[in-house]
Amino acid sequence: MNRILTKRQLTPETVLFEVEAPRIARRWKPGNFIIIRPTPDSERIPLTIVGGNAERGTITMVVQAIGKTTRITVALNEGDSLADLVGPLGEAASIENVGRVLCIAGGVGVAELLPVARAFREAGNFVTAMCGARSTAQMILDEELRQAADEVVWATDDGSYGFHGNVVQCMRDWITRNPKPDLCHVIGPIPMMRFSA
Repeated sequence: MNRILTKRQLTPETVLFEVEAPRIARRWKPGNFIIIRPTPDSERIPLTIVGGNAERGTITMVVQAIGKTTRITVALNEGDSLADLVGPLGEAASIENVGRVLCIAGGVGVAELLPVARAFREAGNFVTAMCGARSTAQMILDEELRQAADEVVWATDDGSYGFHGNVVQCMRDWITRNPKPDLCHVIGPIPMMRFSA
């Protein structure tokens, strides 16, 4: 159990894993998370479930190496197993057909945004995924987002791709040129949520 089946490097510090977890794969919903311990001596860390495949009995998760435990996790390889994996936890995102939905996230939050954007589109909404990254080298899951959403807008802090600036500045600019969304789903800090309200 909890065996890593695939490992994909998204950026120098960010990795996507597909992990055996049949019970979680059958029950998860967009917005749920898991708690893992990569090794028996590690601390527990929460991670968002990015996807699940009930037939394969697997879930996918994205991990960014920013602390001791996340660095231990991204060093794991295919065939290794996580010491502990618990979930699905948390309240799933509230998905309904409202019309136009703007989904916003920056950095590794883009991984959390992917299943939510997909679910909103499957519910019949027109979905714009607005994502931020420091530079092109830190952009993650672009291809998957383009399959999940009707429109994908990127902002990069250094201007190397898409809008030049952060995702909040991009949102301010975008709102002046597009119809007002019926709903905003934001994954990020309070200032980002405050502006989208």
